Amino acid sequence: MTAATATAPAAARAPGELPAPTLEYVFEIRATVDPDLRIGRGADELLTFTPISGGSVTGPRLNGEVLAGGGDWAVERSGTAQLEARYLIRADDGAVIDVLNRGYFRATDEVMARMERGEAVLESDPGLYFRTAPVFQTDAPAHRWLAEHQFIGLARDGEGGAGEPQVCIRVFAVR
Repeated sequence: MTAATATAPAAARAPGELPAPTLEYVFEIRATVDPDLRIGRGADELLTFTPISGGSVTGPRLNGEVLAGGGDWAVERSGTAQLEARYLIRADDGAVIDVLNRGYFRATDEVMARMERGEAVLESDPGLYFRTAPVFQTDAPAHRWLAEHQFIGLARDGEGGAGEPQVCIRVFAVR
């Protein structure tokens, strides 16, 4: 598929070509995090754990809270961190949703310096690559759609209302 056919209307595509996916913004996760725990260092890697102590979920398709007790395991190699976070969301209707969120974090030296100074860095900054692919599980009928779609997340560091560190993830359904 070429770039031209990826966005072409169905009638203009060759038979058998799939349309390019579209993204639908569904909600933002703001996970409050505690300081990293250093687990260890291998020959060329560093393993850390970041506890998740709460947070919020707001958006057009889901609202609720991030429950305390989850965390994010990160393996850093050559300046890129491979992430695997596991935590729970309680939706406003009381349903509990399990989240497994894998992704990658990489930033230029300039962006890292800005982040360490506490400056805001947007998801769209070309010096920041912070992407995730969350997978959701729940038996709640109202939220079954979460377990039936693929999602991607655009992430950034942020702050909560009391200045506590947060990871903010804008979640999009792939259509």
